[in-house]
Amino acid sequence: MTNITQAIILFGHGSRDPLWHLPIQAVAERLLHRGTGSTITCAYLELTEPSLPACAAQLVNQGITHIKVVPMFLGVGRHAREDLPVIMTELKQNHPNVSFTVQAAVGENPAVLDLLADVALSER
Repeated sequence: MTNITQAIILFGHGSRDPLWHLPIQAVAERLLHRGTGSTITCAYLELTEPSLPACAAQLVNQGITHIKVVPMFLGVGRHAREDLPVIMTELKQNHPNVSFTVQAAVGENPAVLDLLADVALSER
């Protein structure tokens, strides 16, 4: 059995609406089916559990040593520009033996923008 040491955290805003997080969880399920070799999980800024610090701590307790955070934001607003860097600084201080990376927000990815344009033009 392989010892998994890498994780991907899909990081979203969060909402009181229990249906809000379903699309992010659907992305996580798709990643799991692709067999990335990483632990896949979701975390949220507010209003939904788990928080990013709680999620990271749980992963570290499982032996994860490399964590990539993927901000699931279409726009790069205050949360991506200000809140996330503060949280990441705290995570790096609290878990100095873990390698953390933060990917650009999904809304900055040209492939996502092209896909959204395709969806807007689709008949569905």
